[in-house]
Amino acid sequence: MLCAVSFNRYGRLYYFDPGDLRPSVGDRVLVPTDDGPEVAECVWAPEWVSEDTDGSPKLLGLAGDEDVHRDELLRKRKAEAKVAAKKLIREHELPMKVVAVDHVLDSGGQGPRTTIYFTAPHRVDFRSLVRDLGATLHCRVELRQLSARDSARVQGGIGSCGRDLCCATFLTDFEPVTIRMAKDQDLPLNPLRISGACGRLMCCLKYEHPLYQRFQASAPAIGARVSTSDGDGRVVGHSVPRDAVVVRLDADGSRCMCSRASVCGSRQAYESR
Repeated sequence: MLCAVSFNRYGRLYYFDPGDLRPSVGDRVLVPTDDGPEVAECVWAPEWVSEDTDGSPKLLGLAGDEDVHRDELLRKRKAEAKVAAKKLIREHELPMKVVAVDHVLDSGGQGPRTTIYFTAPHRVDFRSLVRDLGATLHCRVELRQLSARDSARVQGGIGSCGRDLCCATFLTDFEPVTIRMAKDQDLPLNPLRISGACGRLMCCLKYEHPLYQRFQASAPAIGARVSTSDGDGRVVGHSVPRDAVVVRLDADGSRCMCSRASVCGSRQAYESR
């Protein structure tokens, strides 16, 4: 069985093995993290799945009143740290944008720690900012600069497809995406059309690219002569989602769509004549 939890409403989903627990949607549960147990909200009740769940992390239990109080305190500390960071960044006149804040009440026995994630157009000397933040928040402060894609993952958002960003929902690793992938898929090379919320090439260009590569490796090229059930003609277009090619017939100039498999066989017969 698996259930899904989220640390923030409409945030990224994390999947856990509920074990003997059967939390309902909306229940607060304890989940293991690198910084110890944290409170999350169950957004998908436990149900049986066909995939193997061995190795999936398990829920630690239902959150009690003390756990909920600690979670509220953490959220309060994060909000205070975010406000203080933005104020001090303006005072120091640094080209930084705060993206997210994380706070740990007890960092391995070293006291509380606040981690501030930010974006910047270039490397920033924030040593004086860290000192002022430490004096203001009365805890150890760390600043970490995020890339454009990591920033989009942390903040979340809606893509051009109308759905939540892939990086904020299920993507765990960023695979290289190149402009060649857009060219192979005959997409318009307009940055506004093929760029994601992060300003980089959309990760989804990678999803269907292997399909286009396999199609182009076996399908006749545009301009090639082929034979179809309706007569001989010339390939004038490809329809990769349909696994077909568009052929203009010699007889009357009309166009027909033929499956790639049938045209590939007819092309070999045509060339052998």
